[in-house]
Amino acid sequence: MAQNYSAQAERAHARAVREYEREVARQAKEAKQDYLESRTQEVAALNVTLDERVFALESILAARVKQPIEVDFKKMLTEREYPRLSLGDLANAPTKPHMIFPDQPSPLVRWLPWVATGYRKRFEEARSKFAREEIDYARIEEARLAEIAKKRDKHDRMIVDLKAAESARLSAVKKWMAELERGEPDVTQELFERIQKESFQQLLDGFKGNGKLVYVAESKQLVVEFDLPEFDEAIPGVKAYKYVRATDSISETARPEAQRRALYTLVVAQMVIRVVHEMFSVDYYGHLESIVVNGFVDTIDRGSGQRIRPCLVTVRTTRDIFDGLDLSQVDPIACLRKLNASLSKSPAELAPVRPILEFNMVDPRFIEERDVISTLDHRANLMDLTPSDFESLITNLFEKMGLETKLTQASRDGGVDCIAYDPRPIFGGKVVIQAKRYKNTVGVSAVRDLFGTMQNEGASKGILVTTSGYGKAAFDFANNKPIELLSGSNLLFLLEQHAGITAKIVMPDDWKDPVPDS
Repeated sequence: MAQNYSAQAERAHARAVREYEREVARQAKEAKQDYLESRTQEVAALNVTLDERVFALESILAARVKQPIEVDFKKMLTEREYPRLSLGDLANAPTKPHMIFPDQPSPLVRWLPWVATGYRKRFEEARSKFAREEIDYARIEEARLAEIAKKRDKHDRMIVDLKAAESARLSAVKKWMAELERGEPDVTQELFERIQKESFQQLLDGFKGNGKLVYVAESKQLVVEFDLPEFDEAIPGVKAYKYVRATDSISETARPEAQRRALYTLVVAQMVIRVVHEMFSVDYYGHLESIVVNGFVDTIDRGSGQRIRPCLVTVRTTRDIFDGLDLSQVDPIACLRKLNASLSKSPAELAPVRPILEFNMVDPRFIEERDVISTLDHRANLMDLTPSDFESLITNLFEKMGLETKLTQASRDGGVDCIAYDPRPIFGGKVVIQAKRYKNTVGVSAVRDLFGTMQNEGASKGILVTTSGYGKAAFDFANNKPIELLSGSNLLFLLEQHAGITAKIVMPDDWKDPVPDS
């Protein structure tokens, strides 16, 4: 009997051990499966993030078109809400005391002297306690009400200050909006700068978000310069991730270099169109007729190790042309060709293009830095020069810039007409230069006249310089033609950079343009 029991116990123990081992093996298998699942999910998450990045890069323009930047004037004019008075614990009044009468003795014994005396004593004690509590209550309530009055007075004074500040803010906003509607240059530029800053805040990782712009009121032209992302920082070098069970590692499949280069070119094209779209979109009052945008990349030349900043894309377009585009349907690179933009042949290799217009040639701050009080400013005013002095100045400038100039007869409108020669092989040739001291915007007729002179002279290039600016029609006519239009700020920049002459342009009150342009 004892032997049978021992055998049963051994068998039961063996079964328990087997079941335990099976459970341990099952748990180990589940743990391994869970681990493999977690690693698979990790790789899936990496691939999703990678795909999202590529999609975001491909959708830089589409995302902005779908959700454009807007200035919420209604919100700017909405008066703020003012804080309510918060009393905190002061809102809780203390409990008003009540007289608690002692229990009267039973009628059967209240006639007993000692009972009556005891009751009167308890009554007096209760009344004394009530009197003290009333005094304490009055003191506490008086202090509470005084503190509430102080807090209310402080709050009322704060609200008065806040309303005054809010009234000043609303007045400033209304003034700003009125100046914006009138097209005040500084306010118009401020709007564009706000939009540029907001746009940079929404850029993807790897995009530096640096830039600057200047609004040229005379020409109703905006010149924008911004930084593009570096190739390696912006474009993923990985095409996909894969989990390798044998080594418990995550492997990477390299993205083909040609694919990366194509994606970077697409990014560059989208970025410049996006900038143009943003600026035209917020020009609510039509003060902007044309835009020049230059996209640079601040990087290291791998060959020399030196920091370089090549321009990879440059475009000039007008509102009329740009409004004719359906940005939700365009191919960005084809769109730039349509806009006659210059796009680097290989942005990834930093092949530069020449900016259509250099930013520092139109930045008014270049002039303002030297625009001190007139009594202390000894710079030559170009408007005070005699016609012959002005002619000499212009010819001297272009000689310093490497051209061989020959002054022709005096211009019928008091400006300068000269023929110059660019001695460079291949790129050189005959150049017609015309300079006009104008107060008003130079119209398209002057540009047509220059183009006609170029054809008559067989010139390869024409340069029109003015002390004022140009209108949209002038830029439209010059587009795709070998014509350079230089405004007053351009002229001042070139004079200082190439001829070492610091000058200014201050129109006399009685100045009249010799022959107004249409």
